[in-house]
Amino acid sequence: MASARTTATDDKAVLHRYLQAARDALLWKVEGLDERAARWPWTPTGTNLLGLVKHAAGVEVGYFGQTFGREWPSPDEMPWIADDAEADADADMWATLDEPVDAVVDLYRRVWAFADETIASRDLDATGRVPWWPAERADVTLLQVMVHVTGDLARHAGHADVLRELTDGSAGLRVDDDNLSARSAADRSRHVERLRAVADEAQRRSGAPGGPRGSDGARPRA
Repeated sequence: MASARTTATDDKAVLHRYLQAARDALLWKVEGLDERAARWPWTPTGTNLLGLVKHAAGVEVGYFGQTFGREWPSPDEMPWIADDAEADADADMWATLDEPVDAVVDLYRRVWAFADETIASRDLDATGRVPWWPAERADVTLLQVMVHVTGDLARHAGHADVLRELTDGSAGLRVDDDNLSARSAADRSRHVERLRAVADEAQRRSGAPGGPRGSDGARPRA
């Protein structure tokens, strides 16, 4: 029978594998894009691919750093995470002209190493405190933090999936497995038209006005 210690070590490895998969997926969606495409805001709230990567870097530094009494070694490099930061409320969600794509990607990779030091040096039941959470639930374990951060990154990787497809049509789960049904470009176009027709007919049958509209107030399809 495996010891409790061995089981905990295996559990941590599983959690870390899913965490890393979410990290890799997020960075893959920025790969190969120029400065404009990586920054382009596709939604009314300004969601953009490079901003998601920058945000993820701040998330990991906070949860795997401050929560467990560790500070990022170069605070001037990430001013948007400072408690007294005077930046705009969405400063972590977009990259400035002084933050090129390669620099943001490199920063995030270095954040992985910082976060992984916390993960490697602590047991899953090691405790920390999230200072920006309500006091009644601010005390956490490494297990909770790993699950929370993985969920957050997976959500943003999903955002990135959609934004990258809007950017240049690239889609898929991983670089070695797109996890998409086998269709030709022409067949995919017909499939999309079929879905639009179904959506229009479903709305007509409901007898109610409305439906999704773009940021300019127009229907997605005339």
